[in-house]
Amino acid sequence: MASENDDPACRRWPHRIYGVGDEPDPRFTLANERTFLAWIRTALALMAAGVGVEALNAAAGTGSDPLRTSLAVLLLLAGVVCSVAAFGRWMTMERALRTNSPLPPPKLAPILGFGLGVIGLGALALLLISGF
Repeated sequence: MASENDDPACRRWPHRIYGVGDEPDPRFTLANERTFLAWIRTALALMAAGVGVEALNAAAGTGSDPLRTSLAVLLLLAGVVCSVAAFGRWMTMERALRTNSPLPPPKLAPILGFGLGVIGLGALALLLISGF
């Protein structure tokens, strides 16, 4: 007699995703995973850019520039938000795939797009001000 613990869905995490609905076509699950990994790469790039800006700030040798430090912090925060939101997006999409529900609209893309636009304008202003 099979116990509840023999069910593969019970061993998979997060249980609130794998404990509902049916297994979707593996192609859709793998596509969802690739999208998640793309967002994670974006988050890593943002964080690396933040570290790079702060490294340039430290290497300038003229003391800490608050504008560059602010830009570095904004880039790091954007990377953190992107990585956290990517996992939430993956879970939402996977649950929708498993329950055969309509796919939810993207929330991360507009926030990241407008946020990076503002950060880019700040970086441009910083370059123009510092005469880089």
